[in-house]
Amino acid sequence: MSEVREWQEYVQDSQTLAGYRYREDMESVKVLMAEDDPSVRKAVQRVLELEKYDVTAVNDGRQALETLEQQKFDLIVLDVMMPFADGLTVCRESRHRGITTPILLLTARHEVGDRVAGLDAGADDYLVKPFEVDELLARCRALLRRSGNTENSTLLRVGDLTLNPQTREVKRGSRDIQLTKTEFDLLELLMETPNAVITREQIYETIWGYNFETSSKSLDVYIGYLRRKTEENNESRIVYTIRGVGYTVKTA
Repeated sequence: MSEVREWQEYVQDSQTLAGYRYREDMESVKVLMAEDDPSVRKAVQRVLELEKYDVTAVNDGRQALETLEQQKFDLIVLDVMMPFADGLTVCRESRHRGITTPILLLTARHEVGDRVAGLDAGADDYLVKPFEVDELLARCRALLRRSGNTENSTLLRVGDLTLNPQTREVKRGSRDIQLTKTEFDLLELLMETPNAVITREQIYETIWGYNFETSSKSLDVYIGYLRRKTEENNESRIVYTIRGVGYTVKTA
């Protein structure tokens, strides 16, 4: 599978790993992952562990439900198609038991109806295979942030640009930058994976929703707003366009 090869390349690429934030000084975030494909399970587990998550990996939905009875987790990652109990069943049963832990579903199903079914079953987010490693990690961080996990109080920093997800404050050096909600969400998405290219499709899906027209010029407009505000005092560029692909944040 292409996503497995990509994850393996990610694990082996030390330069890629150097671009991510590590949490060695913070309490470990506990993740339950349920995936019946051993290659995918091992690859995703390794990626999450490289990000310093404490991962418990199981083979099917029944094991996932049994593990949830015994331990508490900060995040649950579920494949939809699993034996004994599929991901939707695990979602529904978890919510029925009063478990409020954020749930991310992974699936090859891409129809809108499938996404709706997953969200209605109690999932908080839905990621379609094959997907980029960067997007998987960004969605995990976003779910943890929404749930108030302390890991996400960490400042995001690229050069002298800082963003605080908790207070929603942005600074360039000592200068405060005032952003609208959409501008902040877009900058946060880019800064969560510095040096990595986030595609236009990923941005539209994350910021505006699944049904947004990717031919729209809204993204270009907001990128322009971010550049003007982050370069207001003739500072160096930090938001870059990767022509034909998407955008990234990095120092010159």
